[in-house]
Amino acid sequence: MIEAQELTKRYGGKIAVHTLSFTIAPGTVTGFLGPNGAGKSSTMRMIGCVSPRTGGELRVLGLDPERDGPAIRARLGVVPQQDNLDSELTVRQNLHVYGRYFGLSKSHVRARAAELLDFAQLTERADDEVEPLSGGMKRRLTIARSLINDPELLLLDEPTTGLDPQARHLLWDRLFRLKQRGVTLIITTHYMDEAEQLCDRLVVMDGGRIVAEGSPAELIGRYSTREVLELRFPPGDTAEHPLDGLADRIEVLPDRILLYAADGEAVLAATHERGVRPVSSLVRRSSLEDVFLRLTGRTLVD
Repeated sequence: MIEAQELTKRYGGKIAVHTLSFTIAPGTVTGFLGPNGAGKSSTMRMIGCVSPRTGGELRVLGLDPERDGPAIRARLGVVPQQDNLDSELTVRQNLHVYGRYFGLSKSHVRARAAELLDFAQLTERADDEVEPLSGGMKRRLTIARSLINDPELLLLDEPTTGLDPQARHLLWDRLFRLKQRGVTLIITTHYMDEAEQLCDRLVVMDGGRIVAEGSPAELIGRYSTREVLELRFPPGDTAEHPLDGLADRIEVLPDRILLYAADGEAVLAATHERGVRPVSSLVRRSSLEDVFLRLTGRTLVD
């Protein structure tokens, strides 16, 4: 569906995307992860044919975005980070108007809109104006609108940001159904659990470059351990505890110490033998967030 070779994007003298090379297979869900400013949105804009590349090669659906932009956009669906619905129109009218942009007949748009309203669980709100809808409803409508042209490829930029857990899980269900229908999905997200649940493959970016790629399980296996032991201490009391040699990797934070090991319970027992007495302890499965923070750091990026 997509092939990039040394894809580059500059804004003035700043390099936002630096020589990315990747491929995306049909019918898969690919997640782009990275801190703010990593180049995820710039990459999505180039794939979506709304921002020309500065260098490298890019093919979307076998076509060149610079030469064949309109043909590619006709086969794409795009869910922007911020909802841009027509708030003074009804839910149904938003779908009808957007469908006409693609040159679809009125009868086709009406039938397709009815299907999508059911898919997004908005049939009962079809004749309501958009403005009073909840955030979750607006997000579902934005996704439904992006599907009006029956796209082969769907780009979603942080699709569940700001939603409550119930709304997020409903959207996950709808995206999973799209994957089952053969739609190729590309998602940017800051939610590691979302990436782990939805994505077949992840591309982790930092500073405009790819720093890691693979399935969620592959990344956890490559960059972390099976388990993590968290030892919590009073703030400022995490230094100089006798923990050397107990784990594959030890990370000291202001209020806790993380010990990465294959067997967290065995490490916990060893800490007790050394007289270490934390306020609390927790053995948990290593997560994608552990991988993300190891690859991109814990420093806040603005």
